[in-house]
Amino acid sequence: SINLIVLKKVSIKIKKSAAVSGSGVLVVGFKWPAYCFRRTLLAVWDNGALVVTGKFTITTGCRVVVENGATLELGGGLMNYNSSIACFKNIKIGKDVAIAENVIIRDSDNHDVLDGKHVQSKPIIIGDHVWIGMNSVILKGVTIGDGAIIAAGSVVNKNVPPKVVAGGVPARVIKENVGWK
Repeated sequence: SINLIVLKKVSIKIKKSAAVSGSGVLVVGFKWPAYCFRRTLLAVWDNGALVVTGKFTITTGCRVVVENGATLELGGGLMNYNSSIACFKNIKIGKDVAIAENVIIRDSDNHDVLDGKHVQSKPIIIGDHVWIGMNSVILKGVTIGDGAIIAAGSVVNKNVPPKVVAGGVPARVIKENVGWK
C-alpha cells in the first residue's frame, strides 16, 4: 500500500468502500518555507480509487477529490498551491509532472447538455515530465503528451502532442521540439 504522509491543516475523507493503493508515497499538505499552511483537502468517495505509483506531493491549499466510482492515478510530481483535481471518472497523471499554482484539472462538466451528443465526463491523461503553468485549466477528454509544457493561463480542451509548448484560450501548439528541467 502507499505511504501516506499527512501534514498540518489537512482534511482527509476516505470512504470505507474506497480503494487507496500503489507502491508510491503521497505527501499531503506540504508547505514552502515562505508560506503558511492553508486548508488542504483529499477525499476519495464511495467505490473511488486512488492509485499512487511514485512520489507525489500535494502542497498546502490544494483540493483533490475522487468522486463515487472514479479512479485517479498519480505517477509522481508536485501539485502546487491552490490547485484542484476533480476526478469524476478517470484521470491519469504520469511521472515527474509539475502542476503550478491555481491549476484546475477536471474530467467532467457536471451537467448534461440536452443536444443528444453531449458526454458529461471523459478521461484525462497527462503524460510523463509535463509542466502545467499557473492558472491553467485542463478539461475533460484530453491527453497531454510526454514532455509537453502548458503555458500559464491556458485552457486545454484538445489533445497536446509530446514535447511542445501549448498555450492560449483555447490552447494551441505555439512551439515544437522543446524540453524543460
